[in-house]
Amino acid sequence: MPKQIHFNGFVQNSPSPHSTGLWKHEKDRGINHNRLNYWTEIAQILERGKFDALFIADVLGTYSVYGKNHDAATRGAVQLPAHDPLLPITAMAAVTEHLGFAPTISTTYAQPYVLSRQLSTLDHLTGGRVGWNVVTSYLESEAVNMGLTERLPKELRYNRADEFLDVVYKLWEHSWEEDSVTYDRSNDSFADPEKVHLINHSGEFFNLPGPHLVEPSPQRTPVLFQAGASPKGRDFAAKHAEAVFTKQTSIESLKNYSADIRKRAQANGRNADDVKIFPMMLPIVGSTEAEAIAKYEDFVNHISYEGTASLLSGHTGIDFSEYDPDQYIEDIETEAVQGNLDLYTKDPHRKWTLREAIKNHGLGNGCPKFVGTPEQIADQIQKWAVEADIDGFNVALATSPDTFGDFVDHVVPILQERGIYRTEYEGTTLRENLFGKGKKRLAENHIAKQLGIVHT
Repeated sequence: MPKQIHFNGFVQNSPSPHSTGLWKHEKDRGINHNRLNYWTEIAQILERGKFDALFIADVLGTYSVYGKNHDAATRGAVQLPAHDPLLPITAMAAVTEHLGFAPTISTTYAQPYVLSRQLSTLDHLTGGRVGWNVVTSYLESEAVNMGLTERLPKELRYNRADEFLDVVYKLWEHSWEEDSVTYDRSNDSFADPEKVHLINHSGEFFNLPGPHLVEPSPQRTPVLFQAGASPKGRDFAAKHAEAVFTKQTSIESLKNYSADIRKRAQANGRNADDVKIFPMMLPIVGSTEAEAIAKYEDFVNHISYEGTASLLSGHTGIDFSEYDPDQYIEDIETEAVQGNLDLYTKDPHRKWTLREAIKNHGLGNGCPKFVGTPEQIADQIQKWAVEADIDGFNVALATSPDTFGDFVDHVVPILQERGIYRTEYEGTTLRENLFGKGKKRLAENHIAKQLGIVHT
């Protein structure tokens, strides 16, 4: 069988989060993100296209590095407003049967006991279709709004995240035994207390006894997504993630990234293919190549320069209001998102000025744009997937929801005809659709299975 490709839709509960300024395009409906029918329509489009999941990004602060204030972010709707990613999920689940949902929740500011309950509840309500994009928050404004004086150092953020996951693994995988719920009406026993255990976690960041507040859900642990770019981030992803999200500008860089992640996964006692790799991609579909190029140029003309500068400043931690637009971007280590800076400072093929970077970053947050006819885009998808050894793509939006609709209606059928994309879903849970029918639970070689607790 030829290599099978997977897709996730990439969104955020914001007007035009990943194509800055496109909220004002006549075909964009992102300003309706505060309405349930906006979300149910997107979910139905993606399920029609047999997508694995809707991947929902999130931030908890404003992009206020640029000019040292949030003015540009406010004017440009730069992920502001930013509504909660969890709340639309049950409405979307109610109008779909197979599509998964992977919200972003930060281990830097969430509490594991609360988060474990939220995601277990959603996994029950969706019939096992929930994932979790595990992030460590990078915005200074997030830290301040959460009561800290400054952003936590990257090393400390990842240390906290590592322990955070230890806690939720104990709650999800080990607190309630598989047959703990008995529904024994004759003996007035809903669950066997001898099979519901305290976790008694005591660590550097968290101390809690448990037990987990929710009985085992269809997947127990949601499908674990993560985006690791720095060496610390890649190690974290290789240890924990079942799917990684990345932004790479070329097949060459993506191939190197894929090989590195798979090697690190094996170093953690896992198989190379235990981690699915999803780079971000923005498709711009036209009935002819000329039409697609015209659409691309139209989208670029709608980009907000100042808004994108604000976004890029937040992503990298560098105040680009102090840069000349024709100045080259410098290669430095950042406490923000290293991968977003590396896009422009470690490109082996060219040097990027700020002006060039903003033009690129404003449409799809700097991800590759596949522009052309449905056949041309299908060719690019197949080429990248095979040559870079990846498993699929997180599909970004230019105009919402038209980008998804065009892709599902015109590109997906070609991939199906080629035998490299599903015509039916494999299972009932998100993990089964990613890894195969019957694989509802974490793999036995995952670190979560190895923790264990002292049963009390």
